[in-house]
Amino acid sequence: MTTLYITHPDCLRHEMGAGHPECPGRLDAISDHLLATGLMPLLVQCDAPLGTEEDIALVHDPVYFQEVVRRSPAQGYELIDGGDTRLNPHSLQAALRAVGAAVHAVDCVLDGQAQSAFCAVRPPGHHAEPRRAMGFCLFNNVAIAAAHALERRGLQRVAIIDFDVHHGNGTEAMFRNDPRVLMCGIFQHPYYPFSGNDDPAPNMVNLPVAAYTDGKAIRPLISQHWLPRLTEHEPELVLFSAGFDAHVEDDMGQLGLVEADYAWITENVMDAARPSCHGRAVSCLEGGYDFSSLGRSVAAHIRAMAGLDPVRGKPRPSGRGRIAG
Repeated sequence: MTTLYITHPDCLRHEMGAGHPECPGRLDAISDHLLATGLMPLLVQCDAPLGTEEDIALVHDPVYFQEVVRRSPAQGYELIDGGDTRLNPHSLQAALRAVGAAVHAVDCVLDGQAQSAFCAVRPPGHHAEPRRAMGFCLFNNVAIAAAHALERRGLQRVAIIDFDVHHGNGTEAMFRNDPRVLMCGIFQHPYYPFSGNDDPAPNMVNLPVAAYTDGKAIRPLISQHWLPRLTEHEPELVLFSAGFDAHVEDDMGQLGLVEADYAWITENVMDAARPSCHGRAVSCLEGGYDFSSLGRSVAAHIRAMAGLDPVRGKPRPSGRGRIAG
């Protein structure tokens, strides 16, 4: 089945100053690796449409959207949170493309035009809360995608899988105690944003892990805590908040994942959810700041989500934990 690769040149125009880790080169690193390894021609590439104010209002306070519009500078930079998230003249357009990609991906997957989709967009989204920007994020792309699937497309249950090195505090704030949404997250703790460890809601399966935890330790935690809950929840759609800054080569955090771990996580999540979601998945890029490991990890994640052989790039045979071609 088809896997979409959704992006837009506008997402390259958002930048927050020299030396900022959340930079346009992240998307170039991904596309360069997918091209070099022969994976890109196996994906259906498509431009992200612009998201709308109505899309954003699914999870954000409309007053917050107007604040972002008002504070978008004609030149230079505008600091919009406590210290590390800035707007440039193109940031709002880029953020609207990121929202539009997530919504479009859900529509394509639910309409049967694709089995899965990866949204190579920026700025990322999972730290953005209902009324504020945070942690490089303006609008919460994956939360908007989930709300779109539930409120507009009539789904009853979705799952959000967040494997960024940082806790997806914004997404949790938006869906805490919503029984339609099961959110499974793994993240370094204690670490920014210093949340997710205390008294999570029943629909939140948070796995805070200490610095220097590697895949050998993380896999059994996921098997024990995430996978049974996913099967029990019976999601009709899986949404990945796909951050790759937990990679051992990424200096943003101190976790020890490698490409094979991202593939394992993706395959096992899809396996647990497949009876109810039938392989339908949408993934939105979050973190990942070391260019080399980012490109390799995204490729491993896409191959696992799409059911492609990691060596030959061909569909794997159908079976448990694999998407039939």
